[in-house]
Amino acid sequence: MDLSLAGLVLLRGAEVYAPAALGQQDLLVSGGKIIAIAPHIEGERLPGCEVVDLHGHLLCPGLIDQHVHLIGGGGEAGPHSRTPEVAFSRLVEAGITTVLGLLGTDGITRHPESLLAKTRALEHEGITAYMLTGSYALPSPTLTGSIARDLVLIDKVIGVKCAVADHRSSAPSAARLAEMAAQARVGGMLGGKAGISVFHMGNSPRLLAPLYEVLRDSDVPITKLLPTHLNRSEPLFAAALGFAHDGGCLDFTSGIEQPIDAATAVARAVAAEVPLARLTVSSDGNGSQPVFDAHGNLTGIGVAGFDSLPQALRHLVQRHHFPLAEALQPFTCNVAAFLGLAAKGALRPGYDADLLVLTPELAVQQVWAKGKRVVDQGKAITKGTFE
Repeated sequence: MDLSLAGLVLLRGAEVYAPAALGQQDLLVSGGKIIAIAPHIEGERLPGCEVVDLHGHLLCPGLIDQHVHLIGGGGEAGPHSRTPEVAFSRLVEAGITTVLGLLGTDGITRHPESLLAKTRALEHEGITAYMLTGSYALPSPTLTGSIARDLVLIDKVIGVKCAVADHRSSAPSAARLAEMAAQARVGGMLGGKAGISVFHMGNSPRLLAPLYEVLRDSDVPITKLLPTHLNRSEPLFAAALGFAHDGGCLDFTSGIEQPIDAATAVARAVAAEVPLARLTVSSDGNGSQPVFDAHGNLTGIGVAGFDSLPQALRHLVQRHHFPLAEALQPFTCNVAAFLGLAAKGALRPGYDADLLVLTPELAVQQVWAKGKRVVDQGKAITKGTFE
């Protein structure tokens, strides 16, 4: 072992979930990476090593939230209803160590350039951040003039987003949707990225028909298409189960509680024989939560938080009786695999030291991002630049 490594930290005695259950282990961190995991590591013999006693706690991978409105969302009630940018502390206090930013309804007064700047700001403040190009509407607003160029040339861009089956979408044609997904696919291949297409799903009775049109009119694999908000209605959830049985991945939104909360959606999908590896959960955090009447008129609006994400994890264990090793997967390794993040979502030597420390009741106790403690006793001890 190289004892010259800087910033040695030994996390001692926690019950480790990698997310597989490893039992009581010590975990050694240096330079933002996990160096070793073993039943006992002599930290006192390592020069300058900080030893943190975690006996009685659970140590897991940090959560990966793949659907966050980093620069705000909303605007459905006019300029005053645009939600503000997210604060660093709100993310980490929810156990989030990696985040994927995107635009929403408003791709006019909000821009991919601003989103890129925010992802870089969050990286500087201490967590890992990526983004999707595009917004609800097609043609997609981009940084370089095309979706494929964004993925190839901009390090932080790993895919594209649009809205379908929603009265706020641009009612894209099947051909335009297929072209979008194909550009993301090729751009991802050339740029060494996931090349994913994320589809905001609304309440339209068209359900998942737009995604099947993409599959019909292109050669993009189903594994590169991600419909989200699939727990917003019973008909959409039922259609999602069919999409998963066809080989697709599903994303449930923890900020949606009715008619199906995210934990219940995961439990029901698994009961319907959908492989757990095809399921992910994201928050839709910092986005607006508009309420529309039957005629599409806005009747109310709020802002989505982030506490729903660790809450959904708790509910999977406490209400639906999932083992923690399984419950963690839609929040960690499954997301990392879909996004193509090779060193994220698991606790292994050589992986990023993004760590979540939970109490036995599964409350967030500490968060370590890139090997640095950013949350202690459930509160952020590192703040964003302007907090």
